[in-house]
Amino acid sequence: MSQFHVAGIIGKQHQDPQLASTIARLAAHLRHRGLDVHFDAQSAVMTSDTLGIDAAAGLSIPELGAACDLVIVVGGDGTLLHAARELAPADVPLLGINLGRLGFLVDISPDHLEERLDQILAGEYRADARAMLDVHTDGTEGRAVNDVVVHKWNSVRMIELETWIDGQFVNAQRSDGVIVSTPTGSTAYALSGGGPLVHPALDALLLVPICPHTLSNRPLVIGGDSTIELRIRDYEHEQVRLTCDGQINLPLAEGRAIHIRRSRHRVKLLHPRGYDHFSILRAKLGWASEGRADGAC
Repeated sequence: MSQFHVAGIIGKQHQDPQLASTIARLAAHLRHRGLDVHFDAQSAVMTSDTLGIDAAAGLSIPELGAACDLVIVVGGDGTLLHAARELAPADVPLLGINLGRLGFLVDISPDHLEERLDQILAGEYRADARAMLDVHTDGTEGRAVNDVVVHKWNSVRMIELETWIDGQFVNAQRSDGVIVSTPTGSTAYALSGGGPLVHPALDALLLVPICPHTLSNRPLVIGGDSTIELRIRDYEHEQVRLTCDGQINLPLAEGRAIHIRRSRHRVKLLHPRGYDHFSILRAKLGWASEGRADGAC
């Protein structure tokens, strides 16, 4: 018997040709396996005719978190990032069906949906707890799965930043900004900025400068329980932005420091049997796949 009894479905926020049919297949299979199924508002409208449900019966994402013991995200990594931030207080596990492009976090193909889902419902899965970030400045708070980014906006000028870690001054830099990333986010914007790939199980945070003026200003990897403070020098309104996961913009006030630390919440991901972090890196980053069967050099 499955340990899951009530499943929530969250669909991609932008229309996709496969979305409605994939959600319909998913919901039908879950019901066949005896689970109650709830939908986010958009998915309920999209599949109301196909599944014979009330289009107005959709729940908000926090309501799904409270009602379900498993939430399945149909879309790409961006859809899962959005859901994970909203669901963090509910501590509910997430499973991703990949309709996106890269799919570092959503790793089940629609082609194998029923097979992989049956394995997971039978308890044949790998659970993966990922760190998140909390950020606050001047009474405004945000949360991120991948990264918190301070970056220039609407200007060709560099910005000037001071970085402090656990109350100790690290450096002052002129750059296009800085990325503060979790290990999960090391395959996202931080990778484009020249940061290292960090295994998601490591207790670490990354600070990656964006196009720094000084070439010796390199990415830093620090302890996961560190508190990071960023101070913006010569702040000019509308020329600097603070962004969470590239999806949420937070307001900034002149003279206010930005405080970032690991969240007490974690993202709980479920992966199908045989999940291999390094095979995903090989597939998504185009690494050579040939290797010696005996592991010898």
